[in-house]
Amino acid sequence: MKNSRWSGAMRVAALVLVLGLGEPLAAQPPKGPMPGAVGAGAMALPARLSDADFWKLTSDISEPGGYFRITDNYTSNEREIGQLMTMLREGGIGGGVYLGVGPEQNFSYIAAIRPAMAFIVDIRRQAAIQHLMFKAIFELSKDRADFISLLFSKPRPAGVDGSMSIQLMWDAFSRVDTDVAASLRTYERLRKHLVDTHKFGLNAEEILLLESVYEAFVGFGPAISTRGGAMGGRGGGSGSTFADLTGWSYDASGTPQSFMSTEDNFRYVKSLHEKNLIVPVTGDFGGPKALRAIGEYLKKQGGVVRAYYVSNVEQYLFQDGKARAFYDNVATLPLDDKSVFIRPYSFRRGGGTIQSLCGIRGFLAAVAADRVYTNNDALACAYAR
Repeated sequence: MKNSRWSGAMRVAALVLVLGLGEPLAAQPPKGPMPGAVGAGAMALPARLSDADFWKLTSDISEPGGYFRITDNYTSNEREIGQLMTMLREGGIGGGVYLGVGPEQNFSYIAAIRPAMAFIVDIRRQAAIQHLMFKAIFELSKDRADFISLLFSKPRPAGVDGSMSIQLMWDAFSRVDTDVAASLRTYERLRKHLVDTHKFGLNAEEILLLESVYEAFVGFGPAISTRGGAMGGRGGGSGSTFADLTGWSYDASGTPQSFMSTEDNFRYVKSLHEKNLIVPVTGDFGGPKALRAIGEYLKKQGGVVRAYYVSNVEQYLFQDGKARAFYDNVATLPLDDKSVFIRPYSFRRGGGTIQSLCGIRGFLAAVAADRVYTNNDALACAYAR
C-alpha cells in the first residue's frame, strides 16, 4: 500500500402494525401453485459453509462485473432504514433467506429479519470485494467499538463498551484522530485474513479493489458517504454518512435502528459472517445467471426468500428495458405468501407499509397481468392499489 495514495485520501476530508404482509384482503394473490414453490424432499439450509464451499458458491453464482451509474457507492443514502427495520419486525417478516443489493444497509435489514442465510447481489465487482472487507472486519471484531476502530483506523476510546448507545459511541470516536500508520497494518491483516486464513482466491485486481475500498473508509472516516465524503454530517450537506445511517436513522417512535444500534444486532450479523452465510454475489438483476442460480441453490436446500431489498435498482432496470427480465428472474426464486420486496423509495412518494414492504407473489401476478409498466407502478406495489 502506497503512502502517497493513503495520504491523498486523508486530505478528503407513525409506525404501522401490519398483519401478515399488510395487504388488503381483496389484494391477496391467487391461491394455488405459484412461481418459486419449494418442492417436497428438499434438503435444509446449511448451518455453516466451509471456506471452500463459500468461495465456490460465490464464484459459481457470480456473473462478470458490470457497469452501474454510481461507481463507488461506499454507503447507502437511505435514511428510511430505521423505519423499515421496525416495520419488518412488527410485520412478522423474519427467518428464511434474505436477498439484497448495495453496501452496509443490508446488515440492518439482516439484523431485523434474522434470516438463516443471505445473498447480496450487486453488478459491480467492487461491491462484492467491499462486502468481503466488511466480513473480515466483523470476524476480527468482538463488538461494535472494535468494528468502528478497525473500519476507520481510530483507536478505541477509553470507557466505550457494549452498554453504550450507538450515538454516544459515535460521539466518542469523533474525538479520536485517525491512525494512518495503524491503518496500513490493519489492511494487511484484513488481506491475510481473507487470502491466507480463509484462502479465498482473490486475484491481483481484486486485491487492489480491497486496498482501494479500505483506503477510502480510512481516508474519509465516519463521514464517508455514497460517493465519498459528505459535508455537514447527520444528513446535512451532500448526503448521509456511515455514522448517520448507523446512528441516526430513526423509526417512527424516534428510536435509532441499525445493525449497530445494539450489540445484539451487531452480534447476529457477525455470527452469520463467521458461519460464511452472508454470500456476496456479482450479478445483474436482469442478467441471465446470478438470480436464477441463487434460486436453484435455494430450492435444493429448502430455502425460501423472505425479503428482497431492491433499493432503487428497478428505476434503472426500467430505463434500460430490463425490468421484465428481472421479474422473470425473481419468479424463479423459492417464495411464499410472506415474501416481500423492501422498497425504501416508496416512502419518498408518500408510500406506506404496503408499498414499502410489497408482497412479491402478488406483485409478480400483477406483472404477469401486464399491470406494471413503470418504476412508479413498482413503488406503488401495483397489485395492492
